[in-house]
Amino acid sequence: MNWSVQYLPEADKDLDSLSRTQQVMVKKAIAKVQENPLPQNEGGYGKPLGHKRGLNLTNLLKIKLRGAGIRVVYKLVKTESQMLIIVVGVREDEEVYEIAHSRRTKHDL
Repeated sequence: MNWSVQYLPEADKDLDSLSRTQQVMVKKAIAKVQENPLPQNEGGYGKPLGHKRGLNLTNLLKIKLRGAGIRVVYKLVKTESQMLIIVVGVREDEEVYEIAHSRRTKHDL
C-alpha cells in the first residue's frame, strides 16, 4: 500500500529550488519510501530523527540521498496513511534539521 504524500508549501518551494536532476532523484526516493515510510524499527525505510544539535525532531523521519547530499525530512500521519514532507534541502551543516524544527513549530506538527 502506498501512503499519500503531501508537502508543506515551503517544502514544495524547496523542491522547486533544486536542479531538475536533483528533483528527479528526490521524487524517486520519496516514491520508494512512500511504499513503506514507517521507521526502520517497524520494518520501513524511514530513519528516525531524535534530537539533532539541540533541536527536538522526535517523531520526524528522514530520507538521505547520500550521493547528492540531499535530505528530506517528513512526518507520518498514521491515522490517514499520509506522509507530510516538511523540508527538502542540500545537506549543509545540518541546516535542513534547523529548518525542519522551525517548520514543525510554525505548523504545530
